[in-house]
Amino acid sequence: MPGSRAALALTLGAALTASLALTVPTEAADRLTVTPLTFTVRAGDRTCAVDADLYRPGGVDPAHPAPAVLATNGFGGSKTDGRTDAIGKALAQRGYVSLVYSGLGFGRSGCLISLDDPRIDGAAASQLIDFLGGKRAADDGTTAGFVTLDAPGDPRVGMIGGSYGGAVQLATAAADHRVDALVPLLTWNDLAYSLDPNNASGAGRVPGAFKWQWTNGFYLIGEAQPLTEPNLDASRINSLPCLHFVTQACEMVRTLNSGRYPADRTARLLAYARSVSPVSYLDRVKAPTLLVQGQADSLFNLNEATATYRTLRARGTTAKMIWQSWGHSRRRTDPAPGELDLAAANLESSYVGRRILAWFDHHLRRRTQVDTGPAFAYHRDWITDPDHTYATADRLPELSRNLYLSGDGRLVDNHAEVTPGSRTYANRLVPTSHSENALATLLGLPNPAPYDTKGTYLGWTSAPLERDLDVVGAPRATLKVVSLKAERTQTSGDAADKLVLFAKLYDVAPDGTRTLVHRLVAPVRVPDVTKSFTVTLPGIVHRYAKGHRLRFVIAASDDAYVGNRGIKPVTVVSAPGNTGVLQLPVTDG
Repeated sequence: MPGSRAALALTLGAALTASLALTVPTEAADRLTVTPLTFTVRAGDRTCAVDADLYRPGGVDPAHPAPAVLATNGFGGSKTDGRTDAIGKALAQRGYVSLVYSGLGFGRSGCLISLDDPRIDGAAASQLIDFLGGKRAADDGTTAGFVTLDAPGDPRVGMIGGSYGGAVQLATAAADHRVDALVPLLTWNDLAYSLDPNNASGAGRVPGAFKWQWTNGFYLIGEAQPLTEPNLDASRINSLPCLHFVTQACEMVRTLNSGRYPADRTARLLAYARSVSPVSYLDRVKAPTLLVQGQADSLFNLNEATATYRTLRARGTTAKMIWQSWGHSRRRTDPAPGELDLAAANLESSYVGRRILAWFDHHLRRRTQVDTGPAFAYHRDWITDPDHTYATADRLPELSRNLYLSGDGRLVDNHAEVTPGSRTYANRLVPTSHSENALATLLGLPNPAPYDTKGTYLGWTSAPLERDLDVVGAPRATLKVVSLKAERTQTSGDAADKLVLFAKLYDVAPDGTRTLVHRLVAPVRVPDVTKSFTVTLPGIVHRYAKGHRLRFVIAASDDAYVGNRGIKPVTVVSAPGNTGVLQLPVTDG
């Protein structure tokens, strides 16, 4: 970005830090008290206990109230998982009353895992807001008469948390308009897209390719909760074979694992996944929202936060968005230099941390002079100075550069350079391409480098770049393929018979080394193989350096996903006036 904008960003960061330092009570960190509490809540059709810790800053009392922040864990975590409690304590040390709790079905909280359903998880969180607003007591009689109120029973309260602890914020804000500010990190917009993605535009209700590793990994973590956290609370147990989830969630996973998509079951699956997703209730979210999403994240990629961001802004809700370096696909214990580390709670010393503090300072402390920063910011991993890694903008970059798929395997700059021709690949009965092993990521094990097997993919490669090319956002490809086998089976009534392919974008170094950026791929179940279709790839932030080449690939399979049923050869035909197009969102660097 231009030097003047970089200087402005640094000045903003320094100003935010200075402003925040003035607003934190000096005794907040010195006399912090932590009180374990239990709340009996009604959540859907069950009543259960929620395990929480109340962090009260020194100097905060009924005569000197403070705003509150509500926080909960990611999937499989708890109120004491090293990140949730760290961020709760850190905010309390900065003068906020923090109520940190284990989400339903996790830690020592009761009830079933219900995937952040606003009717269940959102309703439970709303009852904790009742406590902060003085409308109810904890089970032991403890009350919170020291939280700033906007009206009787209406506390000044924000929410923060990552992944599973991110979506619950939007679910709560949709159910309870007393929430004043949100900071969801690394969370989803639509679980149907997250777990069974179809990146084909206009796919409608056509399911995608099952992300079996991520989904089953988390499913097993959830089902093991009563073993990892022994608890005889009957509210945590469902009937077999669904041990610890709500029944609809188990049915969804079983349908995905079946490899079949009959119309009736598929409609129920998609309807349920979307009913527990922000995509279905964002129109009810009014709280100012700072979205933080990870660039290294194949579970909830940048497109999910972008969809939420655009929807909120279109409905008039205040929203800003940051793309940070780490996500589910990069271990959170190893953030890049200068990046937010939730376990360390390095708020003042990280760009994202300063933005979070500014967000709460502005919207909870009502320090309107505190600037909450630009509409959009993104991390550039090619910048080595941690003080300059973030670029900022008032909007997301547009698709501004077109490359065309030539019949000879080249990516070219204009139609006139396209060579007529056709090429064919075919899938095999076992996966022949690899992007990542999500189970290895979950367990912290080595992950083999991405690869594609000859004859099971097609690639198009650009000429060496004459200058650096910065891609910021989601590339898009318009394709037309020929597959007679897929054409014959796509009307079978089972969407599993439709053609599946995987689009992705490599960076090829001068020595031939190929890098699949953050291991991201775009699974596609082609809605109608007789028509052209558009693929939206996962968003990336990547510099293709001078001398490097771009390589666009469509592959027949990927071992992290369930792919084609049966062998389906695919041919791609190119001609100067009729060929595939790859569009890139390019910045000026």
